[in-house]
Amino acid sequence: MKPFCATLLLALLAQSSAWASDIFLHIGQHEIRAKIANTAITRKHGLMHTGRLCDKCGMLFVFATPGKYRFWMKNTPVPLSIAFVSATGRIQQTDEMDANSVNLHTAKSEALYALEMNKGWFAAHSVNTNQYVLGLQNAPKGK
Repeated sequence: MKPFCATLLLALLAQSSAWASDIFLHIGQHEIRAKIANTAITRKHGLMHTGRLCDKCGMLFVFATPGKYRFWMKNTPVPLSIAFVSATGRIQQTDEMDANSVNLHTAKSEALYALEMNKGWFAAHSVNTNQYVLGLQNAPKGK
């Protein structure tokens, strides 16, 4: 196998193993099963090309340090809601994101996590700012 192909294969395997890990989170009485995006590659890819999420499924973005991170929906055909979450697990803000949009959705305060769910999930489940996401301590650290 040529070196480039081997490197590409290893990168794809590393990415697929990152996608294989899930975490269970709780907000109030609601349980969420989230895929983890904690590397530059998995955060960049996010939920691109994902057709749908189950009602209790989402993606947890984990960063190495708190920051005012930006998200867009390029190549993401499913509309999503996002919650920006502090290092302490408190939801700082939520936003609605349209499918395939390049509009930026930016954290207004420094966030260590971002949680994406189906569009309207937070409102439909009466999840508001200042509530806590439990289980984040079990997430692998951001790289």
